[in-house]
Amino acid sequence: MSYDLLVIAGPTASGKTRLAAMVASQIGGEIIGADSRQVYRSMNIGTGKDYDDYVVEGRRVPVHLIDIADAGTRYNVFQYQRDFLSAYHDISSRGVMPIVCGGSGMYIDSIVRGYRLLPVPVNAELRKRLSGKGLDELRDILEGYKKIHNTTDVDTVKRAVRAIEIAEWYSSRPDDEVSFPELKSIVAAVRYARDERRRRITERLHSRLSEGMIDEVEQLLDSGVEAETLIYYGLEYKFITLYITKEISYSEMVKGLETAIHQFAKRQMTWLRGMERRGTKIHWIEGELPLNDKVEAVKSLLA
Repeated sequence: MSYDLLVIAGPTASGKTRLAAMVASQIGGEIIGADSRQVYRSMNIGTGKDYDDYVVEGRRVPVHLIDIADAGTRYNVFQYQRDFLSAYHDISSRGVMPIVCGGSGMYIDSIVRGYRLLPVPVNAELRKRLSGKGLDELRDILEGYKKIHNTTDVDTVKRAVRAIEIAEWYSSRPDDEVSFPELKSIVAAVRYARDERRRRITERLHSRLSEGMIDEVEQLLDSGVEAETLIYYGLEYKFITLYITKEISYSEMVKGLETAIHQFAKRQMTWLRGMERRGTKIHWIEGELPLNDKVEAVKSLLA
C-alpha cells in the first residue's frame, strides 16, 4: 500500500473501534490504540475497552497499546510516542498494515504530524503561580500558547496545570531537538450529527453503569489506587470516585458525568477540526451509514 499508517478516529461512542477491527480483519491489519485512558490495566468499563469489538468472525484482531500501564500511574504523550514507535516498527516489519484507532486527539496528532517531544520536568515555580486558578482560567492560559498543547483531555485542574507546564517547557525549546520519523498517514474520522452523538453517549453511559462501572472504581480504590489519582483520570473515574466518597449524590454523579462526556466529545471534534486547520487531511465517515458501508469507505481510501 502507498501509506505507512491508517488512522481511524472519532469522538467517544462513535463506533470507531468496531470499524477499525472490521477494516483490520479484511485487510490483514493490526490495531494500535490511541487512547490516554485505555493504556491502564483494570480500567476497562470506564475507559470503554469493548474487547468484543475486536473479535471479527471468531478471530480476535491483534491490538497494541491497551493494558500497558498500571492503574494509579501517570502516562503521557511522550511515553505514547515511544510505545507507538515500538509497536509500529514491529507491525510494519512483518509487512502488516498498522491501524491507529482512538479518540485522544493529541496522541493521534503527535504521530501524524510528528511532534518532537522530550520528557518534561516538573516546574515547581510555575505550579505555584497557577495554584488557586480554576479550570476555565487554566484552559484560557493554555490556549495562549502557540506550540503544541493538549486541550482535549484537560477536564481536571491537575491535567490543565500539567498541560500548561508542558506547553511552557516547549515554548523555549528549538524545534529540531528531537526527531520523529515522517510517516505517510491517511486519516479517517467518524462523525455523527450532534443530537445523535449525544443520544449515543447517554445510552452508552447508562449501559456501562448497569454493567458494573461503579464496582470497577470501587475495586480500584480497594486495590490501593488513591482517590486523588482516579479523580485525575477524569470523566467516569472522577465522578464515580466523588460519588463513592460521598462528596456527591448518585443523581449528581450521573448528571455531572453525562454533561462532562458530552463536553469531552465536543472537544474531541474540535481537536479533529483543528488538525484539519493545521493541514491534516481528514476523510469524514458519516456515522449513520451501515457498518459495512463505513468499512468499504475506509478501505477505498487505501486503494
